[in-house]
Amino acid sequence: MAVTLLAIMEIKDKEILQSYRQKAGEALARHGGSIVAAGPLSTSIEGDALDADTAAIISFPDAQATQNWISDPELAPVHALRNAAGKSSIMMIG
Repeated sequence: MAVTLLAIMEIKDKEILQSYRQKAGEALARHGGSIVAAGPLSTSIEGDALDADTAAIISFPDAQATQNWISDPELAPVHALRNAAGKSSIMMIG
């Protein structure tokens, strides 16, 4: 069953984020993942705004694919770029 992830991020270094973005799509595709939507957070329509300033909705074919993606040792440098660019949180929806 398809799995959806919500990734939110508080950016500290836009240059490192750009390097991450150049590699992120290929890293996701390696495990069947894809970006559904991504971009800056601009306006809270309800509640207090989080400290995050960008977000992405990511789709994977199943939960195992998400675990394979996040724990793939060959993708560790890509994940390290994301973490160096700022604080992030990735949550499975459902």
